[in-house]
Amino acid sequence: MNRTRTNDRFARTRHGGADSGKGGSRFGSPAPRRPAGPSRSGGYGRRPGAVQGEFALPRTITPALPAAEGFADLDMPGELLAALGQQGVTVPFPIQAATLPNSLAGRDIMGRGRTGSGKTLAFGLALLARTAGRRAEPRQPLGLVLVPTRELAQQVTDALTPYARSVKLRLATVVGGMSIGRQASALRGGAEVVVATPGRLKDLIDRGDCRLNQVSITVLDEADQMADMGFMPQVTALLDQVRPEGQRMLFSATLDRNVDLLVRRYLSDPVVHSVDPSAGAVTTMEHHVLHVHGADKHAATTEIAARDGRVIMFLDTKHAVDRLTRDLLNSGVRAAALHGGKSQPQRTRTLAQFKTGHVTVLVATNVAARGIHVDNLDLVVNVDPPTDHKDYLHRGGRTARAGESGSVVTLVTPNQRRGMVRLMSEAGIRPQTTQVSPGDEALSRITGAQAPTGIPVVITAPATERPKKRGATSRGRRRPASATRRTPALKSTAGAAA
Repeated sequence: MNRTRTNDRFARTRHGGADSGKGGSRFGSPAPRRPAGPSRSGGYGRRPGAVQGEFALPRTITPALPAAEGFADLDMPGELLAALGQQGVTVPFPIQAATLPNSLAGRDIMGRGRTGSGKTLAFGLALLARTAGRRAEPRQPLGLVLVPTRELAQQVTDALTPYARSVKLRLATVVGGMSIGRQASALRGGAEVVVATPGRLKDLIDRGDCRLNQVSITVLDEADQMADMGFMPQVTALLDQVRPEGQRMLFSATLDRNVDLLVRRYLSDPVVHSVDPSAGAVTTMEHHVLHVHGADKHAATTEIAARDGRVIMFLDTKHAVDRLTRDLLNSGVRAAALHGGKSQPQRTRTLAQFKTGHVTVLVATNVAARGIHVDNLDLVVNVDPPTDHKDYLHRGGRTARAGESGSVVTLVTPNQRRGMVRLMSEAGIRPQTTQVSPGDEALSRITGAQAPTGIPVVITAPATERPKKRGATSRGRRRPASATRRTPALKSTAGAAA
């Protein structure tokens, strides 16, 4: 959809005056917009020292409003402020303090911040505050959050639910791998805000169960990963269906030229905020590269997994994840696998077991690199080093979240050393490098590694999730005992640790 507009009709009010962010922009139509973003020749500039291919941040034309010192300084409904207090959220994170005054005033936002820096509330509070007081018609949401993965969609929904409830807004989560009928029913019943992955949302639109013509606020969360995963055609097709004069917010832990099209085509005069240039080199996070001989790698991995406390271990392939999970279970480690080959109910159950401590080691592919938040997770291990520095940053971002400390450990065999040096340089990180072997004091000191018990374990599903015995036919008559199917409890064994 063409977003070119005349200055008279769509001129954006310069913010900062007495009416900034007030009036109809919260409860009615969005704030008026300027013409589409700056031209290629003068509006975008490469920051000093930027590497080839890095995203060139756009220059803001309209000055941004100053950062807020506290939530009470923001133009938000009292119910939202009360909900923040009830959730124990008292001081805004830097990305929230910087972007919220502007997003609440209707400005387009482009925010870059490391994982765990508070991006969800940065866009979520503005979305909810500006939608509060409105009611969606069936199948016609008013706000949309697009995310790349099912896990991230669920995390965003969980994070925003108490705040949405406080201002009486209905949320609907639309993702693949779950019942499309239930999701269609939620949309037909009316939902003000939809959190969705692009593919499933497109399916529901094609079925006639959703229309985006009333969406006035659109958020792209982890936009670069959506581009990396090949979702760009779907994302642009969806953005072309929302209200052209609406507000757009784009947030990510990394921004590069893969999202250049989105910024140029869909953001007008955005307020740009970057929490830290390296987009992931967190001061509370330690980075360790452990040089290990190939013959020792499996034993070292097992000892790290046997540590006290939870750990996420990343590998490249589903097969490798399943194999390591099986070996860890046989060694006495409470491990479970997470990858794209698992059904969504399995993935959801595995994450729940990991968060409660029923499972202490989550063995995963990059499906877990984004969108997973676990409190008090202090160690991430790259059993297979990532091939891209963005993957490294997002894997590591599962720890050291919300100001907590944590460590990222990467096991590197001799033939991988040169590639790891290059990757760390691209990520802007100077790791501590140590040569280790199984049983080493250094391995134990850095990771908490210890010898496993060697007593095989089986991870069973919670009793409430175990299938019931089928004791009746579909007509309600009792089956003969000999015909009753006995269904064992679900177990995470061998290649299906879930």
